[in-house]
Amino acid sequence: MFNKLKQFKDLRNQAKTIQNALAGETTTVEKNGIKVVINGNMEITQININESLAKNNLEKTLTDCLNEAIKKTQRLMAKKIQEMGGIQGLN
Repeated sequence: MFNKLKQFKDLRNQAKTIQNALAGETTTVEKNGIKVVINGNMEITQININESLAKNNLEKTLTDCLNEAIKKTQRLMAKKIQEMGGIQGLN
């Protein structure tokens, strides 16, 4: 039982280390006058919008930028976790 608790604590510490490492990473996507920045914790930290875009074009471009930024951030997270040796103990 204590061995399982130790494994859980080690896993939690490792997850915290990975989370802290990812917090400093950012992903930026720019399209048609819209810029979206997301950090490694999947938080949107910045959105810049060109005010001259038509509303229908604005909505589509913003959606595309957000989706692309999320995908890039997920790939970045996976790469960082792999570089850090993965998450041990998840067998």
